[in-house]
Amino acid sequence: MTNKLKDFLKNKLTKKELDILPASFDVIGNIMIFSDFPEQLEKKEKIIGNEILKNYKHIRSVFKKTKKFSGKFRTSKLSLLAGDKSRETLYKENNTRLNLDVEKVYFSSRSSTERKRIFQLVKPNEIILVLFSGCGPYPIIISRNSQAKEIYSVEMNPTACKYQEKNIKLNKIKNISLIKGDARRILLNLNKKFDRILMPLPKGAENFLDLALIRIKKQGIIHFYTFSEEDKYDNITDMIKDECKKKKKKCRILRTVKCGQFSPRVFRICVDFKVS
Repeated sequence: MTNKLKDFLKNKLTKKELDILPASFDVIGNIMIFSDFPEQLEKKEKIIGNEILKNYKHIRSVFKKTKKFSGKFRTSKLSLLAGDKSRETLYKENNTRLNLDVEKVYFSSRSSTERKRIFQLVKPNEIILVLFSGCGPYPIIISRNSQAKEIYSVEMNPTACKYQEKNIKLNKIKNISLIKGDARRILLNLNKKFDRILMPLPKGAENFLDLALIRIKKQGIIHFYTFSEEDKYDNITDMIKDECKKKKKKCRILRTVKCGQFSPRVFRICVDFKVS
């Protein structure tokens, strides 16, 4: 798509400007978002945005990030380049439809392959806990594509909860229980154990690992997400093993999966491990 965009813009931008045209962007529903937009192109951003709308009929709005994911809810700030100013869109993935506001809810379309990997691992009648569940991609996609018995979904962002409730109804889901609030408080008070726990919070999930270990069943599986340099994966697995020892539990690392890139040397990874 980037090469085609350069072709469309070759008569609108100089060669130097074409060379720095961002290659990194996300398409969520009918919204395109540029992650890093060079300051040198600010005077041409509307030309670029309008050219995208002209040549890609499925795109309704083009935004650029002015502030990367930050704050308690890991949301970003966006600036409109061209098109409709609404940040709300309908995203389709793995037999589901998800409504969300791309500025008020943390969401990654790049995790679609990882979400598919997870639901393919789910066995019939599993009871699953999804922490930091956002607008509901993991719980809803697992529900629609597996034979899980019950899925408990925990989220503290009120806007994300609103969209998740809407998405549960939209997809006609019956086996998801959404619990609103802080994951630590909820885990302390939740009188239930799970076959599988997902922790898709790239930054800070380690602060909840101790409580996840209390809530996992014997022989249950935890999917722990974090950021790491490729040559430092052992640091993450060692941390997991140490936390298990503190809780007097044994664990077996099943696999470490690379499921996204944060920067040139830093990747989003998932460590799957079984607790006994």
